[in-house]
Amino acid sequence: MKEIAIVDIETSGFQHQGGLIVEIGIVGLNLETGSVTDEFDSIVKEDGFDERHAKHPYGWVFQNSDLRYDDVLSANNLTDMLPEIQNVLNKYSLGATAYNKAFDFGFLRSRGLQIKELDCIMLSATPVVNLPPNPGYSTPKWPKVEEAWEYFFPQVEYKEAHRALDDARHEALIAYELYKLGISPI
Repeated sequence: MKEIAIVDIETSGFQHQGGLIVEIGIVGLNLETGSVTDEFDSIVKEDGFDERHAKHPYGWVFQNSDLRYDDVLSANNLTDMLPEIQNVLNKYSLGATAYNKAFDFGFLRSRGLQIKELDCIMLSATPVVNLPPNPGYSTPKWPKVEEAWEYFFPQVEYKEAHRALDDARHEALIAYELYKLGISPI
């Protein structure tokens, strides 16, 4: 069976600014059928998470989703969950991907996770969705998840929840559409 993992994380900010992972969602995508299976879904807390992660320059996720600071404060520690997450990733021998893979996998690798990386969904979707370039650039703009969704599923309204599992489910469907077009992550 041809299955890959789709990973999505939510963070309190960018890694280079000291942001921390606050939620991880992983789904399995069957490339033969398009079926999506929930594999991992958890709010997590990292050492050092405190009230400053809910305020500028952090805290974007708390203003743009239904995730709350208190949810993270009472969550299990990410370090304790790493073996379980690694087991899920290991289950997918073909590998894993993400939408804006460099962001998500940068965080996860820095926490010690080993990932057999496939092509990035966002970068694979870029020439297909073919948005006008950002000012000063000559290549198509990288599509946001909602922009890729609108391209592939124009009849199905979608507003990104910025919750890891929900986002991973939708990103998997985008990945499947790309796969059907012959843009294989493998």
